[in-house]
Amino acid sequence: MKNSLNMAVIGLGNRGKSLLEQVLVNQDDINIVALCDVYGDRVEAAVKSVEERKGNTPFGTTDYKKVFEVENLDAVLVATAWETHMEVTLYAMEKGVAVAMEVGGAYNIEELWELVKTWERTKTPFMFMENCCFDKTELLATAMTRKGIFGEIVHATGAYAHDLRYEVSYGNINRHYRLRNYIKRNCENYPTHDIGPIAKLLDINRGNRFVSLVSVASKSIGLKEYVRSHKEDLSDLLDVDFKQGDIVSTIITCANGETVTLKLDTTLPRFYSRDFSVYGTKGFYEQNTNTVYLEEYGEEFWEAVESYKKFIDNGTQFEKEFLPVCWKNLTQEQKDSGHGGMDYFEFRSFIDSIKSGEEPPIDVYDAATWMAITVLSEQSIQQGGTSVPFPDFTNGMWILRERKDVCDFN
Repeated sequence: MKNSLNMAVIGLGNRGKSLLEQVLVNQDDINIVALCDVYGDRVEAAVKSVEERKGNTPFGTTDYKKVFEVENLDAVLVATAWETHMEVTLYAMEKGVAVAMEVGGAYNIEELWELVKTWERTKTPFMFMENCCFDKTELLATAMTRKGIFGEIVHATGAYAHDLRYEVSYGNINRHYRLRNYIKRNCENYPTHDIGPIAKLLDINRGNRFVSLVSVASKSIGLKEYVRSHKEDLSDLLDVDFKQGDIVSTIITCANGETVTLKLDTTLPRFYSRDFSVYGTKGFYEQNTNTVYLEEYGEEFWEAVESYKKFIDNGTQFEKEFLPVCWKNLTQEQKDSGHGGMDYFEFRSFIDSIKSGEEPPIDVYDAATWMAITVLSEQSIQQGGTSVPFPDFTNGMWILRERKDVCDFN
């Protein structure tokens, strides 16, 4: 087992920069040896940040291929714009450099098959960096599911509900890739935060699989209205017709009979939510209110408003018995690493798997399956909400593959 890893970061926008400065530079067993972005000023700022925090001067470049000329490079974080995730990842795989690939949706099914087949041929270590799979509430519900607390699971819901009107509309000013996607595409463009934890809970690609998908999109008016109200800054967008629907609703069916509903809601005023919920034959868990309801509670749950209130946030009562040890022992440093701690657990999982040679918990088949939702939803919407079949990226091996949770449950 290697004592430390020489790592590069390719893509230094909001996500890449935050992961570099909040997570990676704080890991004693990570050496940041190279940094890359298409914008030179981002590279210069990141190099300076590493110099101040780690004491070494990493190689900086705007050409990602030059990163792989650095000697003894062990791993790379790919946090580029959505359109180039696959290109950089495939190049890294061919070079035999372990890849931590950030999330996003795919642009066609062919590139996902190329990702799978390249990994199967090269066996280059790969992990899809979906941090919400490591979050506290999703893991609590998964642990309770594994113990049969909710009975047999029938349905799950998830959402990426996040007011991104500023981030999208100011994309040309802030150099953010979302803008061009919202202008050109109409789809479930960011499905993995919500589908990732659900897919792990339902054993997708490991005894279960997604079979089909149906998606519909609302009208697109939210960004248009936002641009009009900020026309002093956004005059270049006044005549733009955004294709992306304000609300995209998706229903997925599973081989084992479960259904999943997803919602994309990013261009209307709202508070942040992932709307993660799990429904079984003995009860349910609802993330928005952190509520556990079990059949044994009986009619009291519904008798009066005051009775109902006592169940709100009662999920905390189940943490002592079911919460994974890592969350029970959360330190302030881990919490400060980003998103309340889940970024820390995600990257420790990647780093430890590379050092030990063990299989990472979110693999190439997960990446291909979850990212495919974007392409399939786009097709379904274009066809008026017709059902679209899911590719089986495991080629039938989902029947035999054993469960792989992101952490050990009690």
